[in-house]
Amino acid sequence: MPLTGSPILQLALDFLDLPRALAVAEEALRGGVDWIEAGTPLIKSEGLEVVREMKRRWPDRVIVADLKTMDAGRFEMESAAKAGARVAGVLGAASDATIAECIEVARNYGLQIIVDMIEVPDPAERARQVEAMGADYVGIHTAIDQQMQGKASLDLIRRVKDAVSIPVSVAGGINSETAAEAAAAGADIIVVGGAIIKAVNAEEAARQIRQAMDSRKAVRTTLYKRASTTDILPVLEQVSTANISDAMHRKGELAGLRPVFSNIRLAGPAVTVRTYPGDWAKPVEAIDRANKGDVLVVDAGGVGPAVWGELATHSARERGLAGVIVYGAVRDTPEISELKFPVFASEFTPTAGEPKGFGEIDVPVTISRVRINPGDWLVGDDDGVVVIPKARAAEVANRAMDVLERENRLRKEIQDGSTLSQVAYLQKWEKT
Repeated sequence: MPLTGSPILQLALDFLDLPRALAVAEEALRGGVDWIEAGTPLIKSEGLEVVREMKRRWPDRVIVADLKTMDAGRFEMESAAKAGARVAGVLGAASDATIAECIEVARNYGLQIIVDMIEVPDPAERARQVEAMGADYVGIHTAIDQQMQGKASLDLIRRVKDAVSIPVSVAGGINSETAAEAAAAGADIIVVGGAIIKAVNAEEAARQIRQAMDSRKAVRTTLYKRASTTDILPVLEQVSTANISDAMHRKGELAGLRPVFSNIRLAGPAVTVRTYPGDWAKPVEAIDRANKGDVLVVDAGGVGPAVWGELATHSARERGLAGVIVYGAVRDTPEISELKFPVFASEFTPTAGEPKGFGEIDVPVTISRVRINPGDWLVGDDDGVVVIPKARAAEVANRAMDVLERENRLRKEIQDGSTLSQVAYLQKWEKT
């Protein structure tokens, strides 16, 4: 039967290290968390000992073991039950035989089974099937890697709720805004991970989500939100080039480019220009071709004379461009600094070139061995410039935001008395 009252708030502890998971759980419980989930990464890293420790610490709480079982259902569910789990998860994509084994062993050990619909083509139909087999819950779940591509699963809640009578759980990218939507759509269990475990104050984060669930009114947040292809800029304006580099596995940097002034920020899609050294005609013509918010990316061979200066900067600023990147020379840097218009260059010189008109606009260019196509995204700050391929822009922006969110939590733990080596568990994770 469906659960009664307000939806259950389940905390997904998707850590790799048990001490950090336990500390965050203690905070979050004070904020209104109901169930505690030993996340899949945590179980893979630390084993079912995490479930035993959670049961020891919080004997009256429901402990969920997110096993994501795909095979060996009897063995895995029996192990989870003996460790102290009240609920354990099997994948809906598993065979009927595996799910049946999980359900049978659960009956013997007082365990409850949730069937996770992650990557199931038709979640509503599969939910009907596993309910008939005896599952206790079904879970609608957007995978982390799908979240990074801007995908969500809230629209499935009502469809699955209409298909089954057992409680429905929803997980994947839930925050204090979408928790209200999930509750209004009828979710019985709302699973929250990052929006709590990456928060500087996990207790307050849990309290805000609990408030949103109970009131069905969103509590606004700027973090823990994932962009789609239509709303990338607000995310890129929050993250740093270092965050983006980490998100891209240390790729994307346009080495050798320097900002004209400090405390600089630039983000936008590229309008590309290829020109000859010192020929400033095509860069200036490109200003008129660009749209508001675009970034001019000029390949002038990486040498002087200058193809950009104060007057071009004035023109670009009036047109509403987001900035200019010149693989070549720029002059009038004091005046550009006063205008506070973002300009990066590989060379600075007092010597201007001449407008001969050679070159092309909106063609692929290569800067510092990195290919940049029209429409690719550029982000710049005091550390330098990175380029994000257009096809991956939403994913990279979301992964960069994830990096920022995780660092916010680590920074707070260091301020509370830990050290970087301790919060990163360096000795544990060093290669042997």
